[in-house]
Amino acid sequence: MALAAAPPTKGKPAAPRPAAPAATATVPSPTAAQPPKRIFPFPIEEHLLPNGLRVLLVKFDSPGLVGYYSLVRTGSRNEVEPGHTGFAHFFEHMMFRGTEKHPKEQYDELLSQAGVSNNAFTTDDCTAFHAFGPTRALPLIIELEADRFQNLKYPEDDFRTEAKAVLGEYNKNYSNPTEKMEEALLDTAFSVHPYKHTTMGFKADVEAMPSRYAYSLEFFKRWYRPDNTTLIVVGDFDAASTLQLIEKAYGSWSGRSATIAIPSEPPQTRKKAVNVSWANPTQPRLVLAWHTPETRVSTPWAALQNVLGPYLFGPTSPLYNDLVLERQLVTSLSGTYWDHRDPNLFGVFATLKSEESFGEVQKAIDATLAELRAGKVDAKRLEDIKSNQKYGLLNSFDEIESVGLALVFSISPTGDPRALDALFNHMDALQPKDLVEFAKTRLIDTNSTAVTLVGAGAKPPPGIPEYTPQPAPSTGDAKKGGAR
Repeated sequence: MALAAAPPTKGKPAAPRPAAPAATATVPSPTAAQPPKRIFPFPIEEHLLPNGLRVLLVKFDSPGLVGYYSLVRTGSRNEVEPGHTGFAHFFEHMMFRGTEKHPKEQYDELLSQAGVSNNAFTTDDCTAFHAFGPTRALPLIIELEADRFQNLKYPEDDFRTEAKAVLGEYNKNYSNPTEKMEEALLDTAFSVHPYKHTTMGFKADVEAMPSRYAYSLEFFKRWYRPDNTTLIVVGDFDAASTLQLIEKAYGSWSGRSATIAIPSEPPQTRKKAVNVSWANPTQPRLVLAWHTPETRVSTPWAALQNVLGPYLFGPTSPLYNDLVLERQLVTSLSGTYWDHRDPNLFGVFATLKSEESFGEVQKAIDATLAELRAGKVDAKRLEDIKSNQKYGLLNSFDEIESVGLALVFSISPTGDPRALDALFNHMDALQPKDLVEFAKTRLIDTNSTAVTLVGAGAKPPPGIPEYTPQPAPSTGDAKKGGAR
């Protein structure tokens, strides 16, 4: 399930929603008219500072240990200006460049001496910084994090150096065939929404980053503001004294984040397909994805898609048994879905043994979807998967990091730390007919995008054009006013 997964290493008031075709107006079965069940097992003490900074305090049985998250609800989704994709991820790097009070080397040394490990990650919808260490180091963590969020400072030479490092990271990431397929999928499936580019950004924009120093200063002013930031403290700590420390350290932080108009992705009306030819020998791969009407974790649509992936493509599915175990045409098969702030994609990813099997694998997937559209649903297996999703997540809450990440990936797309409760209440209400309706209206050819990949010397499926990067859309500007 998306919320239980590890964060991507490549590092979304709501934006306008893409219009959905009229045929998809049916929403999955609503929850019964009764008080929602609480799924997230830990009480959340929530505070809102006068400057708009949100603070969540979550006690967890981790004697002497604490986790500290600084969540900025800005990711690659916010990169609407042509020529500046990848900047949210790039700025994650710059946040480790230090301040006048605590230069980079001192910042690193202080945390290391205190036994604190720290890192960060960027997604389509957010940038999250995290630190883990002994509870006695919490005052130091708060001091250092508050300082860099308010007083970050770096010279242009450091900026240029980091920009070159980010280009190196891009080249490293996209020497991986699967990463390149993701880039091709998003670029092909989306036409105007910023989800068209990966978190790393378009390569031309990454190459131009060394010249964007002035823009980087503006980016910090736009997005690293208290009203766009949530602090999450998880573990063994005193709530009252921790809140006092946070109020003192962050209380003078001022400013409001920028607002932007996110362009709505128009409905897809034709089947899309591209091939990626890899320069070296590698196993052939296939990804097939469909646009979905909603992917925020608190919605019935998200509950449906979290279940539908393992139902159609997971180890208990007839398709998995056919392609992986019996005919052994593929070595791996899985659903692909990640909760997002705006509508995104639902799909399937397969690694094949031979490019000669593309046709058979596609035929088997098509047959599986046709059965679902015809109303064939294994109700018992559906209930088992719903149960597995819920208890699999609950069983993962055995360490600080998993609890913190669950909150990060609840807040990032929805703004609501209790979104998990809504997700699983919607999941409990799911009926077989909901899967059938989704398949009829969404899992159709005219709403699909396919990407194949073949290695050196292998032939792609006939009739599929080679992928070429699409021109970056001119999508707008960040300014005051509009939707965040």
